[in-house]
Amino acid sequence: MTEKLTMDGLAALARRSREEREGFRARITVHMGTCGLSAGAQAVFDAFAYEAKNHADIHVSASGCAGMCSREPMVTVEVKGFPRVIYCDITPDKVRKVFASHGMENRPVVEYALAQGLESVH
Repeated sequence: MTEKLTMDGLAALARRSREEREGFRARITVHMGTCGLSAGAQAVFDAFAYEAKNHADIHVSASGCAGMCSREPMVTVEVKGFPRVIYCDITPDKVRKVFASHGMENRPVVEYALAQGLESVH
């Protein structure tokens, strides 16, 4: 039997998520809803995971749809202390540039960016 999610349970999930992010300098989220997966998000996720394997301070995770199915695969990059950037139409070939420039050096790749958030992550 599956337990129903309550407001307290949702708050606990949010708290755990924040705690998990604390130890990372950067977080890369690949949006992997049905639309993202059909557009190639799994290969994008795998490419980011490969790039991050030797960088313990960069966390790669998956989430659901980002809401713009026509621009998938989409990726959100968050660097501690800076606004998040949402990238669109990402391919495995574009991953290395985004990872090296934004993930490692906090230089967003403007030609792949869709939007920059107003809030910082940490």
